[in-house]
Amino acid sequence: MSRLPVPTTESGRAALASLLTEPADALVALDFDGTLAPIVDRPELAVSHPDAPAALGALCAKVATVAIITGRPAADAVRLGGFADIAGLVVLGHYGLERWSAGRLETPAEDPGVSAARAAGARLVAQAPAGVVLEDKGHSVAFHTRRAADPAAVLAEIRPLVDALARDSGLELAPGRFVLELRPPGTDKGTSLRRLVADTAARTVVFVGDDLGDLAAVAALRSLDVAGLVVCSDSPESPPALRREADLVVDGPDGVVAFLAAVADNIST
Repeated sequence: MSRLPVPTTESGRAALASLLTEPADALVALDFDGTLAPIVDRPELAVSHPDAPAALGALCAKVATVAIITGRPAADAVRLGGFADIAGLVVLGHYGLERWSAGRLETPAEDPGVSAARAAGARLVAQAPAGVVLEDKGHSVAFHTRRAADPAAVLAEIRPLVDALARDSGLELAPGRFVLELRPPGTDKGTSLRRLVADTAARTVVFVGDDLGDLAAVAALRSLDVAGLVVCSDSPESPPALRREADLVVDGPDGVVAFLAAVADNIST
C-alpha cells in the first residue's frame, strides 16, 4: 500500500480514517486550477497533472462520490483534464451553475449581466495597463493580470473599475490569484459543496483546494455535521487563510495526485 500523509489535526485524522473505512458514505471534492492542474499564464493551456486521470479513476471506483468544483466551464475542465472517460466523476463548472457527468452537460441560460459585462470588460481592457487579459467563460468573465509586469499592482489599479462594472451589471466580484471574476450572484463553491453533501447524504467529506475561491467551500464544510478533511494544495501564492484552515498541506498538484492515489490504494473495499 502507498503511504498516506498524516493530517496535522485530530479531526482531519478522524475524517481520513472514516474515508478509508467507510468510502460508501464519502464525498471527495476538488478544485481544478492549482489543485489538479498547475497554474499557468494562459488559462486555456492549464492541462491537468499527467497522473490525475488515473488517480481520479482509481478513487471513483472506490469512493461513493468524487466531484470537481471549478470556476471554469465544466466542459473545459473535462477536456483539459482528460477526464471524459472517468466513470462516476462529477464536474461542477462555473462554481456549480453547470454539471457534467457521464458525458452529459447541464447548463443554464446566460445571465443578462454577463453579456453586459463582456462588452464593457472589453472596453476596460483596451484602456487598462499592458498585460490585462479578459477571459470569457460563457457564464462569467474574468480579468487576469498575471501577464503584467507587476501583476499585483495592476490588479489593484483595475479593481475599482471592475468593482463598478460588477455593480452596473448586477454581478458578483470574486477575487483570486491575479484575477478578478464577475459571475452571477449566489454561485460559489460553498453553495455547491453543501448541495453535493445534501444530494449524496455523505457522512465524510474531503475538500481539496488552493485559492481564495476555495475558502467558501472550506467554510461550508466546517459548518456541516460531517467528518471533514480540508487539504491545501500549497504553492507560494496560496492564501495564508487556506493554509491555516487546512488539516493537511501537500505540495501542489504533485502532492494532490499522490494523495488521491494513496487514498485509493489504502481503501480495501
